[in-house]
Amino acid sequence: MENGNPNLEPGPESRAIVEDTAAIQDPAELLSAVAIERDQLVAEKAALEDLLLRHAAEFDNFRRRQERERAETIGYAGMETARLLLPVLDDFERALKAAPEAAGAAAELLKGIELIYQRQFEILKKLGLEPIDSIGRTFDPQVHHAVEMVESEEAGDQTVLDEYQKGYNFKGRLLRPAMVRVAVKR
Repeated sequence: MENGNPNLEPGPESRAIVEDTAAIQDPAELLSAVAIERDQLVAEKAALEDLLLRHAAEFDNFRRRQERERAETIGYAGMETARLLLPVLDDFERALKAAPEAAGAAAELLKGIELIYQRQFEILKKLGLEPIDSIGRTFDPQVHHAVEMVESEEAGDQTVLDEYQKGYNFKGRLLRPAMVRVAVKR
């Protein structure tokens, strides 16, 4: 070690080159051996740089993929909460449909139920809940669950006549299919 600096001492590769070239007496042979060794080191350096770039690109792709999956997981985290709250929303809808035009205190109670229903529906809508429009549309097994098939001359074949339970999407994904009654022609 010169001057106590460990960085100045030749490494094992350098010592091997010096030992190999020490046996060569002809300066032309020495230059040729050094040139060959230099070319090998340049090629090795280029291969290592290429490997480093590939690994950096792979890591960058991995990082982006993880970030995208994390964002998707966060985006759909409320899906299960919305699924759990749907029966309550259904109960409010049934209560509103079952109540005839009420008077007095019953009308006020009905108005309160309607306000609670609207507030819950708006909160779920902000989270990403989207109702599926079914009545009058063509039956689609991807978003409808046919509970009843009835013969009908008025409606077209495979048209949804009635909706027993509303269907919902959550941020574009099917959360629950709509339970429907479908017209068929015979």
